[in-house]
Amino acid sequence: MNGSRPPRAGSVRRADRRGPLADRTIGALLRETVARRPDAVALRGVPDGGGPPRQWTYAELLAEARSVASGILARVPRGSRVAIWAPNVPEWPVFAYAAALAGVTLVTLNPAFRAADLTHALGVSEAQMLVHADRSRAYDMAAVVSSVAATLPQLRHVVSLGDWDQLKDGGPLPGEHEPDPAAPAQIQFTSGTTGAPKAVLLSHRAVVNVPRLTFEALGVRPGATVVSPLPMFHTAGCVISCLGPLWSGGTFVLLERFDPKVLLGTLSEAPGAVLTSVPTVLSTLNGAARDVPDRPVLSSVLTGAAPVRPQLIAETERLFSTTVFNLYGQTELASVLTLTRPEDTVEDKTSTVGRPLPHAECKIVHPESGAVQPLGVQGEICARGYQQMIGYYGDPAATAGKVDAEGWLHTGDLGSMDATGALRIDGRIDDLIIRGGENIAPAAIEEVLAEVPGVREAVVVGVPDDVWGEEVAAVVQPVPGARLRLAALLAQCEGRLTPYTIPVHWFLAADLPLTASGKIQRFRLAELAAAGRLERLDSGAPTA
Repeated sequence: MNGSRPPRAGSVRRADRRGPLADRTIGALLRETVARRPDAVALRGVPDGGGPPRQWTYAELLAEARSVASGILARVPRGSRVAIWAPNVPEWPVFAYAAALAGVTLVTLNPAFRAADLTHALGVSEAQMLVHADRSRAYDMAAVVSSVAATLPQLRHVVSLGDWDQLKDGGPLPGEHEPDPAAPAQIQFTSGTTGAPKAVLLSHRAVVNVPRLTFEALGVRPGATVVSPLPMFHTAGCVISCLGPLWSGGTFVLLERFDPKVLLGTLSEAPGAVLTSVPTVLSTLNGAARDVPDRPVLSSVLTGAAPVRPQLIAETERLFSTTVFNLYGQTELASVLTLTRPEDTVEDKTSTVGRPLPHAECKIVHPESGAVQPLGVQGEICARGYQQMIGYYGDPAATAGKVDAEGWLHTGDLGSMDATGALRIDGRIDDLIIRGGENIAPAAIEEVLAEVPGVREAVVVGVPDDVWGEEVAAVVQPVPGARLRLAALLAQCEGRLTPYTIPVHWFLAADLPLTASGKIQRFRLAELAAAGRLERLDSGAPTA
């Protein structure tokens, strides 16, 4: 021995394979649950703007989905791609189950898409059938469909949700068909914050097992009610929120549109419910709940898709007498890769995104060399397992750029791993600010700023600088009614942050640009800051 220290352990978490995966499809799972709990309420839709909820028992849900599945197969063959473009109406999950029973691939579309977005998504996915809402509040979706349908020769059938009964077929489902669990189930689109959205092809095995293993890890009780204001076109909505209660034989409560008062009232009518959320939902919900004396008690709250501040977790747990679980993943991983657990410490629940789900491998590598990083050292998060995408539909080059020769999916996220396998997230590789050759990760700066009283959200971005290439800028969103002072923000940074990472430019924003899944559009904030279109908190000149 030469007396040198042994090398630090590498940041690799091997898959826990102690329990089997469920080798079944969405349709098979629905039929099994109906056999167990035919009269239990499976689906309840809370309409936008008030009115009584609509609901279906499991037996009614299967009967409706089978009828729609027959209507699908009367129009397109098995293996086709069928798209749905609608807000969170309850027909959305019914159609999703119908697609699974029919053996076609469901294409999920953002109801906020404009004509160019819709054309791109339908063209890339090669959808042969489109089911659409006529309106989403003031948005005339039917008019948009009429304007683009003729430009898509592969789109053979277009059906309005207003003609729902015409979509059904009175005959039996022709030859109850059970595809292979490895077969495609859904095409989900990436958020498109760095380019045109990509079509992520996910298997039945992925979308069936991720919610099952998530709910098992969190100890969700059988028959639990799951309340979701999340968009159905996103994996958090149509995979975790919808298929999770299918496993437990519980009720899926779908809000047509997120409104904090409506959500609070819905939770009050479902004591002990599970809430699926993103941080922006929790922040707004907490604001509505603070002055309400009889707040509902929730069994658990699931949140993710964006960084979750410790203060937000603590406040949510206090207001609703609950436990908040932090989840991490991405569309290419069928929504969830890691999550915190009930047995985790408070520190783990507030500073990490937990350990990987069973059957998922995870490692941290150097972003350039690909070498496995030591424990506690930042690098790119990579994952491998049953839940990763089949590929980007119709784009093998993009797939090869995402998944390496050994089958590891490179997330593009920066993070580190501790000795238990828990991950800490430091942001996106693309979010790095490169100042004079130094790489600066915004997440650590944002955590410090978020502790300042009166700060609701803090976002750190890079803006162009003639000397350093990029300079650090902070955009802070105040709590309503709060007045933020630059001196307090700078005092929070001094002694906590390396001097060159302290923001040089400071901006205020009453609202932050968000994607439909609740993620902050950093690139948009950087553009607004660089163009001098945000209110300055400091006295500096615009950074044009």
